[in-house]
Amino acid sequence: MQHTDVLVIGAGPTGLTLGIDLARRGVDAVIVEKGAALSPGSRGKGLQPRTLEVLQDLGVLDEILAAGGPYPTTLLWKNGVRLGEHQMFDPAKAGEEGSRFTVPWMIPQWRTQEILYARLRALGGQVRFAHEALTHTQDDDGVTVTLTGGTTIRARYVVAADGGRSTLRRALGIGMTGDGAPEADPFLVGDVRVPGLSRDHWHMFQAEAGFLGLCPLTGTDQFQLFVQLPSGEPSLATVNAALRDRAGLGIQATDLTWHSVFRPRTALADRFRAGRVLLAGDAAHVHPPSGGQGLNTSVQDAYNLGWKLGAALKDPASTILGTYEEERRAIATGMVALASAVQREEVRRGRSTRQLDLNYRESSLSRETRPAPSGLRAGDRVPDTLHGIDLHARIQGPHWSELTLPEGVFLVRPDGYVGWAGDSREGLAEYAAEVGA
Repeated sequence: MQHTDVLVIGAGPTGLTLGIDLARRGVDAVIVEKGAALSPGSRGKGLQPRTLEVLQDLGVLDEILAAGGPYPTTLLWKNGVRLGEHQMFDPAKAGEEGSRFTVPWMIPQWRTQEILYARLRALGGQVRFAHEALTHTQDDDGVTVTLTGGTTIRARYVVAADGGRSTLRRALGIGMTGDGAPEADPFLVGDVRVPGLSRDHWHMFQAEAGFLGLCPLTGTDQFQLFVQLPSGEPSLATVNAALRDRAGLGIQATDLTWHSVFRPRTALADRFRAGRVLLAGDAAHVHPPSGGQGLNTSVQDAYNLGWKLGAALKDPASTILGTYEEERRAIATGMVALASAVQREEVRRGRSTRQLDLNYRESSLSRETRPAPSGLRAGDRVPDTLHGIDLHARIQGPHWSELTLPEGVFLVRPDGYVGWAGDSREGLAEYAAEVGA
């Protein structure tokens, strides 16, 4: 039996992000993935500004920016006729939200995963592919997990990051509450090559036969296809029939390198924790893709969880790990509702979807001691710059940071949110001792 501090089930963006954060803290962790390699496909291709800030702290931003690009303008078509152009996302003005990032960054998920995996390996971490978690038992001291091939791992904590159909979540008996449209035709999302179609626009085709979207994937020669189709096995022939009936331009796809069939649904796990097992990413919440919130919320789950696992492992008496569910379930509840509203076209993709306004003001970890706070408050995300000061450079890294600004004194959590705020340092030391900063 192998022993480790943390066992992470799943090597998607959530598991890889968590692995990186644990590795840079010196936490002994094992990541297992049931697939033989990193999952293929463009999937969640949009990284929101807040996620870009997270990836900057984790040391992969340059690679992410080099491999991706901004979203192109959307070009609307109807029955083969151009209707006009529009921007899919409402951009922020430079500096409006205290971030250098103002719009989502497009990069295929497979490439994001490759970059995260390379960073994990550079920090000494590894992924065990073709290892599926089969059974688990837990007690007061840890969790024992049996994997395919008879391997057994004993971990102090286990994180289920194994997707919306999480085997571990189901084994724990944790339900998912949500809604969907099971009676509607399923949607097909896939990666295709379409010779002759301009890559300068995100093409949206409307026709009597239905809707079809083709988005050029930055850094590749492929498009991400999105189309609602009758039930049946997806194939290149099915895709080309849809292109013929809905695009009306005489274009054809030459291949279908990856695809997934789904019915849009929203769902939230009833709990994010069961003893020493915690849920993160799609294992905890499922979003329709239209809002661009799923992968981003998942990465930020891991970013919230990593430092708290580190604190719990360092001090078994610490209660900080208990705030993971408190904070992230509240965020996920809002993000699931937001993604649904975007899908219904009740909300534009803009300030709310960029995730820069997310905060933990109501968290039990947030301590605001000023009688009349203004501007930056306990629980808020620290902006990139304030009064011309590069704050992110000051707080970067897996540690707590102290900032003194005209608005007061702030103790910043390892995930870049203010934990404690005061007019002076009075009371800061007591809070720092309480949270193990």
